[in-house]
Amino acid sequence: MRTVRDVHSRTVRAPAETVGALLDRLGSDHDPLFPAPAWPPMRFDRPLGVGADGGHGFVRYRVGAYEPGRRIRFDFTGRSRGRHEVTVHPEGPDRCRVQHLLEAQHPLLRRLLWPVAIRSMHRAVVHELFDNIERAAAGRRIPPPRRSPWIRLLNRLAWDRARAVELPAAARLARRAFPHTDFEDAWQLDLRPGLPDDPEAWQGVLRGAPFPVVCRTDQELLLGEDARHLDFRASLLVADGTVTLGTVVRLHNTAGRLYFAVVRRVHPFMARTMLRRIHRRLALAAPTAAEREAAVRT
Repeated sequence: MRTVRDVHSRTVRAPAETVGALLDRLGSDHDPLFPAPAWPPMRFDRPLGVGADGGHGFVRYRVGAYEPGRRIRFDFTGRSRGRHEVTVHPEGPDRCRVQHLLEAQHPLLRRLLWPVAIRSMHRAVVHELFDNIERAAAGRRIPPPRRSPWIRLLNRLAWDRARAVELPAAARLARRAFPHTDFEDAWQLDLRPGLPDDPEAWQGVLRGAPFPVVCRTDQELLLGEDARHLDFRASLLVADGTVTLGTVVRLHNTAGRLYFAVVRRVHPFMARTMLRRIHRRLALAAPTAAEREAAVRT
């Protein structure tokens, strides 16, 4: 099986100790380097250390070696074999070189996708990680990444898909909207680091259909409209590390039932598409991990 090898490095005008301390926070709740929310965050089942299992997006791995402040090796799990690792090499008291190495043997499908798509996304993530190192360690003002049309397309295609869930118990405004409901559903996405936790920020989910706000709480925003044939409410709930778009409907008469019999066929597609679209739009507009780190410090 052919081995893929990909190496990238960058010289950073900051002490190796400073950069190493930032690398030691990879995968944590306050990771200052991994380029989320524009890309899926790095997550592990325990604090960073040998044996920690996790990954980012569809890329799964386990920490195979860890030298705090100097080197982290991630061993691929699943059908891919190999590793990727980040190392810090001192080059004097005030500068160092950060290197990312990938060596992998992929199954057939990923081997075919590597030159077409995966390599491009991998390199984009690595270079945006390097940008964050320079921002956080050296205080450099680096403009947002200029992603090519191809990278933007791949990013869009690989974006998280909303999953169907029961209307959460925390969506109290939606649950109490009507004495009884004839229809309800809910679609949910994980709240990536850096995404807003204020439901007001998610109000644009119904772009093209600006329903008025009926009521709100700190976690939930309820929009909707009443008509002769039916009453409709859309709930935006941001809680427990997720954002949920819920819908409740009350039908009034035969016209409402006939109308909704048609609408409910396209509603699931529209709901999950709208939630996914605003999820990505807010993520791409969010501050970088390093910028969020700087804001916390000040």
